[in-house]
Amino acid sequence: MLTYPQIDPVAFSLGPLQVHWYGIMYVIAFSAAWLLAKYRAKTPMWEGQWSDAQLSDLVFYGAMGAVLGGRMGSVFFYNFDRFLEDPLWLLRVWEGGMSFHGGFLGVMLAFYVFARVHKKTWFQVLDFIAPLAPVGLGFGRLGNFIGGELWGRPTDVAWGMVFPHVDELPRHASQLYQAALEGVVLFALVWWFTSRPRPRYAASGLFSLGYGLQRFFVEFFREPDSWIGFVALEWLTMGQVLSLPMIFVGIALLVIAYRKPRYDTNYGYNHGKDKA
Repeated sequence: MLTYPQIDPVAFSLGPLQVHWYGIMYVIAFSAAWLLAKYRAKTPMWEGQWSDAQLSDLVFYGAMGAVLGGRMGSVFFYNFDRFLEDPLWLLRVWEGGMSFHGGFLGVMLAFYVFARVHKKTWFQVLDFIAPLAPVGLGFGRLGNFIGGELWGRPTDVAWGMVFPHVDELPRHASQLYQAALEGVVLFALVWWFTSRPRPRYAASGLFSLGYGLQRFFVEFFREPDSWIGFVALEWLTMGQVLSLPMIFVGIALLVIAYRKPRYDTNYGYNHGKDKA
């Protein structure tokens, strides 16, 4: 049995300014995404299609969409009553309370605006960024663990962890499960998949399907929010409900991608396939 190490959520202080580990995780995540985007933009499939300025804008748009959408999603999907009691909680991002599904919708909207501004197709942007998104997810889950939030359900497995600020029961460290699956495994899968030319929509479809399936699975080990509990059938959680559309969208995109493969010339590669 392991014990949660009670990590101070404040990494360091500069006078009255406190720098939280949660914020540091976001900085690392977006920095890593920017470096990977620069590397990806130089590969033969994308060479000449992205300028450094566009990549910087892309990461900025993604960061704004993730933070704003994630916070709004946490409020409207999970914590609306808390928001009504304390509206300023919406602004205290360093205290935790970010929803992936809200962040996902925020990023989709941000990239749509980015595509219009930079005269690219929406899926040109999404297919390019798909293998980079898991990096942010992985660091975000590490931030959840450091913050001691989103713990798992009670368990008797040898690697169960006691979270003293919750109770004395050994629990699944579901934050680390998610960091491993959503961060490491999903990144490896989508990065490998996109290392060779794929039809339009395929990369986005694989990411959506992969995340949806992994999140649906991990929810069986994660403690449901006490103020929501199970939303149906005495086992279905809000996270699973919100993941189902991602699973269906991912399957649909992959079917569309491979039913009539279309290799967009704007991607920087064309192999005599359908140019539409």
